[in-house]
Amino acid sequence: MTSLTASNSAEISIASAEETRIRGIIDASIAQVAEELKRVNRTIWENPELCYEEVIAHNTQVEFLKSRGFQVKPQSYGIKTSYEAEFGSGGRLVVFNAEYDALPFADPGPLHACGHNLIATSALVAFLGAAAVLKALAIPGRVRILGTPAEEGGAGKSKLLEAGAYKNVDACLMGHPAPQQIQGEGYTGTAGHRTIARAALKADFYGKPAHASGNPWDGINALDALVATYNNVSMLRQQIRPEQRIHAAFLKVPQVMNVIPDHTRVQFGTRSPTWSAANNLLERVTDCLKAGALASGCEIEYSRIDGYLDLRLNQTLCKRYTHHMESFGERIRCMTEEYMSASTDMGNVSYVVPGLHQFFGIPSPDDVGGHHPAFAKAAGTSEAYESAVRAGKGMAMVAWDVLTDDGIMKAVIDDFEMDKKSR
Repeated sequence: MTSLTASNSAEISIASAEETRIRGIIDASIAQVAEELKRVNRTIWENPELCYEEVIAHNTQVEFLKSRGFQVKPQSYGIKTSYEAEFGSGGRLVVFNAEYDALPFADPGPLHACGHNLIATSALVAFLGAAAVLKALAIPGRVRILGTPAEEGGAGKSKLLEAGAYKNVDACLMGHPAPQQIQGEGYTGTAGHRTIARAALKADFYGKPAHASGNPWDGINALDALVATYNNVSMLRQQIRPEQRIHAAFLKVPQVMNVIPDHTRVQFGTRSPTWSAANNLLERVTDCLKAGALASGCEIEYSRIDGYLDLRLNQTLCKRYTHHMESFGERIRCMTEEYMSASTDMGNVSYVVPGLHQFFGIPSPDDVGGHHPAFAKAAGTSEAYESAVRAGKGMAMVAWDVLTDDGIMKAVIDDFEMDKKSR
């Protein structure tokens, strides 16, 4: 094995014979559990559960890992649908994130419209493959799979960070499915695609109830405050930058029309390429809220909710993943300069630990992206499952790099510190 000597070199060379040996260990370990893995993936996909309610997904993964002889901590870090399993001793520590929450739809109900069943599958493959390598080589090093619930709005990884789940971690790896057609011509995935930050708040408007026909003049209308705020924000949207976004959800609205409503609740989120810009935009939205309350005569209470930081890319991890995926028949874009108009709580982790959040393409209709019911159908196909397996194997190879090559680990750290200084 030859180590990396230049911290940001594009040439990271490892003897191909050794790579082939490691890849063979990973392939064999996954082949042994192929049918069980398919059942785990299918069970999660067929039983979509919303954030912090992923009981079936949690239990399915916990029981599978136990059946393979791993010591598993269910309901870890005080979160009922998180879990943790670790293998190895000494050396460095690599963590694989498994996501498995679904998205809500009025009809037919929750769906895996972001393909998180495949994220869980790729993480399981990566963990099993990397653990097999550690066992076969009898070398120092540890790998951990961490069940990370509630990515879709619940900021599960933020809570896990606060609980110490990523303490003393050397690198954190995960993969996410995406439509094949957006990967770029000739490519099957992307190792490093920047995502934007999201800041958010929740607000309550308090008015005074009255009969809507008999004596409306005695009331103070909390719905007016909500509507005025939304109109204010709609006008604000004309003045924001093209890469910025503002989203809203009405959480409490009147259920009858003959009472002046005395309470409404709304949630707003802002997105921008950087955390500071997302926060600045949220301050402008907050002014819209205050103006709505003032115009309607309502009282207002508002508070921040967990934010999603922009994703910090690590050049060395992206290059290593791109390199290894070639051996699995994949052609991966290494890094892109443009931002994806989406946010992930892996961004929060990437500010604390060097991370890889790669995207693997799956077949889906040309006009369909994530968070669409048709993408949920795509996430349940055998082709999507096989793509997740290959992505997991690639991440296991990257974990081997981090655990065994001091030069690569130094380059990972150098990239992380250089990015930190640039912000």
